[in-house]
Amino acid sequence: MHIGIVSPIVVLHPDAHSAWERTGSIDDLASVAETADRLGFHHLTCSEHVAVPLEVARTRGGTYWDPLATFGYLAARTTRIRLATQVLVLGYHHPLEIAKRYGTLDVVSGGRLVLGLGVGTLREEFDLLNAPFEDRGARADDALGALRAALSRSEPEYSGNYYEFRDLLVEPHAVQDRVPLWIGGRTMRSLRRAVEHGDGWVPFGLRGDELHAMLGKVEIPEGFEVVLSTGAPLDPLGDRDRAARALDRRREAGATIASVAIAATGPGHFCEQLEALHRLGTELGIEFEPTAG
Repeated sequence: MHIGIVSPIVVLHPDAHSAWERTGSIDDLASVAETADRLGFHHLTCSEHVAVPLEVARTRGGTYWDPLATFGYLAARTTRIRLATQVLVLGYHHPLEIAKRYGTLDVVSGGRLVLGLGVGTLREEFDLLNAPFEDRGARADDALGALRAALSRSEPEYSGNYYEFRDLLVEPHAVQDRVPLWIGGRTMRSLRRAVEHGDGWVPFGLRGDELHAMLGKVEIPEGFEVVLSTGAPLDPLGDRDRAARALDRRREAGATIASVAIAATGPGHFCEQLEALHRLGTELGIEFEPTAG
């Protein structure tokens, strides 16, 4: 199992962020990214919302940094940690927009892009962007096929129910031969979508027995990632035993990657927590890239 880090600052959920993050800067985020990069953690995250209705923001948050701009900056401050959109909403974009913009990010980061993708649930945002809502599932399936055809090719071709293109040049394009596509969701349909079209599944809000039952209903391809959140932010310095239990439970549930939020009082403390988490993970046999520097 590997450990990915839920980036601080970039998403402020009302129940899942520390006070310092509300005034955190890009330099604070970069210091965290540089530490996670040096220690060999798997990835950093950044999610997407364009505009969240005020009433909705009270329960699911309204601060969402743009992933492309954020990761473009962090790509220049790091050398090997992966940059995972968790998630982009497929229905907000034409597949070639994603292929071009995030393919360029793959170029400037040296092949470190992970595209976390979702169908989306916020109807008000779909309406704002004039994006179809009712058929978003079928449209997302077609978009995934189009993305797979387009991401790593300069002359992509695709013909589907919603998207069709050929005789086009897309440069630059992703340098990875196969950009990892992780599909977010909590339903069997999202898991089957991930197995059919993607390289990983990022479920949320499911109990361990539910996860086990769902994973038992599909044939998991070799190399397929199951990315499980450890839930509430971990405090490896202050409560090492709880952090160890959380990691062990995710591994027992079938995680190949644990997605960890960190409790911290500021960016310096966050980096100290990363050091402690790395020590703990090493003792538990969790895989890291060799420590840099």
